[in-house]
Amino acid sequence: MTGVSSGYQDLDKKTAGLQKSDLIIVAARPSMGKTTFAMNLCENAAMTEEKPVLIFSLEMPGNQIMMRMLASLSRVDQTRIRTGQLDDEDWARISSTMGILLEKRNMYIDDSSGLTPTEVRSRARRIYREHGGLSLIMIDYLQLMRVPSLSENRTLEIAEISRSLKALAKELQVPVVALSQLNRSLEQRADKRPVNSDLRESGSIEQDADLIMFIYRDEVYHENSDLKGVAEIIIGKQRNGPIGTVRLTFNGQWSRFDNYAGPAYDDE
Repeated sequence: MTGVSSGYQDLDKKTAGLQKSDLIIVAARPSMGKTTFAMNLCENAAMTEEKPVLIFSLEMPGNQIMMRMLASLSRVDQTRIRTGQLDDEDWARISSTMGILLEKRNMYIDDSSGLTPTEVRSRARRIYREHGGLSLIMIDYLQLMRVPSLSENRTLEIAEISRSLKALAKELQVPVVALSQLNRSLEQRADKRPVNSDLRESGSIEQDADLIMFIYRDEVYHENSDLKGVAEIIIGKQRNGPIGTVRLTFNGQWSRFDNYAGPAYDDE
């Protein structure tokens, strides 16, 4: 393992972890679990690495991110956390998770919206300086960043955003995980598994990324899918390694993906 562990054995086997200086794109259609997966990567990094994890949540307020994180790390149903209907065992799990988080204190969440690449970079540099490094930066999600001077030309604007995120990863030598939306046109295909060209305003994102991972859950499209609770992480591009598919288990009620124990993707 040369990078930060993703927390998923089969994924680490293919990637050797999330590499320093890499721009890592995580992309999917709505409700596939982009934020959940990216948050799980952050949680796993925060638990195993000393240096802090920095999250830019442009879409979701910080308290919602925290609630998901509690659900995921405690394995308590997030609806029960939100409504406060917790039994004694839930409380025990949550307070134990809180204890760990407070002890580690290495998770930073910035939930400002409409950030520019310059703002992201200066905020990341500040946390980096204060702590002598970062283990991971996550941005949810790329299309919500703004470059005011390029607001007339969306393609150029996205190109500048992806270029700047790759530059940030290189400058700080930290993996940058950026979430991305996918074009709606893939919904028209029979096989809705994403490919690189489905990335929205995609040319530049596809070029700048060192690693592209798509999330695909068959049950989102097919109610009677044989693959209920199974997610495919499709590696569409990896500059220094193989492409291919890894299976994970999806536990939506806990807002988390877990290692998959069934037959491997290649074995069927």
